[in-house]
Amino acid sequence: MELSDLYSQKILDLAGNALQPARLAQPDATARKVSRVCGSVIEVDVVVRSGVIVAYGHDVSACALGQTSAAVVAREIVGTPVGEFREVRAQMYAMLKEDGAAPGGKWSDLTYLEPVREYRARHMSTLLVFDAVVEALEKIESAESVVVEG
Repeated sequence: MELSDLYSQKILDLAGNALQPARLAQPDATARKVSRVCGSVIEVDVVVRSGVIVAYGHDVSACALGQTSAAVVAREIVGTPVGEFREVRAQMYAMLKEDGAAPGGKWSDLTYLEPVREYRARHMSTLLVFDAVVEALEKIESAESVVVEG
């Protein structure tokens, strides 16, 4: 497969027509991730209530692959239980690094990113949004454990 084949029309459509959720004024946590390989950057804001992601915002400066991942996340994350999001992240890692299956259900548009598995240098930008959201979730959980312990 040629690198140019990686950028299918569906990838370009998802990236080009992506929802751009505004940054949140009062997030529970924020996380910023940068790909050292390509320079893609994403900063995410998350609000969680009773184990469910209820608000999300981001600022993305990434290639079409990173934009596609971020677009699907932005479209589907609100209303997602934290555990389900962690599973989607694990499925994305498995899809790219272990020839695993793509996430299904409301996350099925991530299937269009399957060809990325052949381009290791593109894995990080594709996974950036998942890593940023999980880092934000970990910050929330850490803060909650301090409150419970304190």
